[in-house]
Amino acid sequence: MKTALLLFSLLLLTACSQLRDLPHLAAGQWQLLHERQAVPDLLADPAQPAALKARLREAALARDFASRRLALPDNGSYRSYVELGRPYVVWNLFASPEFSLQPLTHCFPLAGCVAYRGYFAPGRARGAAALLRQEGWDTAVVGIEAYSTLGWFDDPLLSSMLRRSDAELAGLIFHELAHQQFYLPGDTAFNESFARFVELEGLRQWREQRGLPAADGRLERQREQFTALLLASRGRLEALYAQTLPAPAMRQAKQAEFARLRHDYRQLRDQQWQGDRRFDAWINAPLNNARLLPVGLYEQWLPAFARLFAQNDGDWPRFYQAVEALAQQPDAVREQQLRDSLAVQP
Repeated sequence: MKTALLLFSLLLLTACSQLRDLPHLAAGQWQLLHERQAVPDLLADPAQPAALKARLREAALARDFASRRLALPDNGSYRSYVELGRPYVVWNLFASPEFSLQPLTHCFPLAGCVAYRGYFAPGRARGAAALLRQEGWDTAVVGIEAYSTLGWFDDPLLSSMLRRSDAELAGLIFHELAHQQFYLPGDTAFNESFARFVELEGLRQWREQRGLPAADGRLERQREQFTALLLASRGRLEALYAQTLPAPAMRQAKQAEFARLRHDYRQLRDQQWQGDRRFDAWINAPLNNARLLPVGLYEQWLPAFARLFAQNDGDWPRFYQAVEALAQQPDAVREQQLRDSLAVQP
């Protein structure tokens, strides 16, 4: 029964063209299920390191807060723990054509279409990326700290998640539980913007409830400015790719845009951020279309969800009902309502 359920869930998460990867995916998911240890058992175990216990206690408090105060699902998710022995749980592969920012999508029976393909082993992700590059695709492999099975399983806390600070870990728990609360198949920007709002507002309330200082707004502004920089570059690339140019000229203009992006970043870093280099590693890595695909998904509709939350008087259950009602609108209607919300002055 459990094996059948596991295979069924993997079929939900796997496109038909990916069935050859089913043994790899099954083994990866089975590892997480098989190696889970209940957090209370770990806290009671004298052999466990004190530092790990401290992190798990903080996570347990955040997990209880998520259901008690944020009305997020009250289930077994994030009440167990897995030591992965690796920095990420999965590696997502993004791909796009050489002269386009349209992603190579993978469609799932219930989860809809998404712009990436996940692997539990980095070597598999890089191997698949190499094959796509031979076919002329731009590719990017991104390590992921956590993912949601959308409530099909009780997702555990992962050692990869503990790389974050206590506050960031709490936000990540809120974010992933938000995907369990509501998920709209096939609309990544909607889902991620919704979960990001729940993460940020939930974290604000979490800090307030514990008497902690507010988050450093400077860091969030830097993130917003960096995202805006990348989105501007993506917009210029889209305009470039809409032109009819010979391939050599297109490649030259593409590389010139990436050089401009790096130049604009250095100016922003040195003139407004007092030399803060937190995004240097990202900008100095090889740039291509695929690197830009995930940019903005988490922020695209963030102000619209904030407004919807305010319209429902900050009442979480009412807010979730409003989100679900919005999601039931036809795609074009839903997107227009979101855009209209963005246009309204606060």
